[in-house]
Amino acid sequence: MVRHFLKDDDISAKEQAEILELAIEVKSSPYKFRPFEGPKTVALIFDKTSTRTRVSFTVGVADLGGNPMVIDTGSSQMGGKESVADTARVLERQVAAIVWRTYAQVGLDEMAANSSVPVINSLSDDYHPCQILADLLTIKEHKGSLEGLSFAYVGDAANNMANSYLIGCALAGMHVRIGSPTAYTPSESVVLRAKEIASTTGGSVTIFTSPDDAVVGADVVTTDTWISMGQEAEKQKRVEAFAGYTVDSKLMSKAKSDAIFLHCLPAYRGYEVSAEVLDGSQSVVWDEAENRLHAQKALMIWLAKQAG
Repeated sequence: MVRHFLKDDDISAKEQAEILELAIEVKSSPYKFRPFEGPKTVALIFDKTSTRTRVSFTVGVADLGGNPMVIDTGSSQMGGKESVADTARVLERQVAAIVWRTYAQVGLDEMAANSSVPVINSLSDDYHPCQILADLLTIKEHKGSLEGLSFAYVGDAANNMANSYLIGCALAGMHVRIGSPTAYTPSESVVLRAKEIASTTGGSVTIFTSPDDAVVGADVVTTDTWISMGQEAEKQKRVEAFAGYTVDSKLMSKAKSDAIFLHCLPAYRGYEVSAEVLDGSQSVVWDEAENRLHAQKALMIWLAKQAG
């Protein structure tokens, strides 16, 4: 049966753990698995600019024996002259999987509903589930396990990263602590879903309006840009709103002494994170960036296996 990965809870806690274990194996033996041998082609669709997503999926598909076909929607018929549903019907007959970095989540839902091959959300306005798999892999490498760890996210919690951290880390049995201004707290529906999941995995979800309260005693601290793509006109407003939410050495000192720092990148030193933290000894952001490759390869292998 075809499986899609459009948001973090499209897989179960058990399946998430399987994919992470597979990612560890993939990282140690990069060319062991060849589900796209042939080569089969994987469509990589980009509505938004990209560095890590484009590189990691392109390299990953090639490592798995396949042919990565990059499609920039600006130079295609998709979304203009042709519907998402019709595009899916065209692609499913020629490619082994579809990876899409886009805006609205509803587009991914429509693509998956009309595709007989796996569709992967490589970023949308609502979720960034592939990034969370990479982050969990990085935490697992540095901490040994995930269950029971305290995970603190500071900054804009009304965005896709916060949504995916809430759900993905709850699936992993972690204690998720969000610190954000009142005007930028996560949506109630996402928080409720994360709490529902956490109740079954031994994790928890707590929302704070103070960065200090969120970070105290944390094993992992992370943040994200305050100004996401499409929000450039709000820059000054957002910089003012997030004053005091910069992850600097003073804030990191409130976490555990062996806490690690994550950032999905690109990072803006002096805004959401200080240079001393991003470039410091507790930062594992470059491991995290590399692990996009290994986690996504594991995901593609797993989805290919589900599809038979």
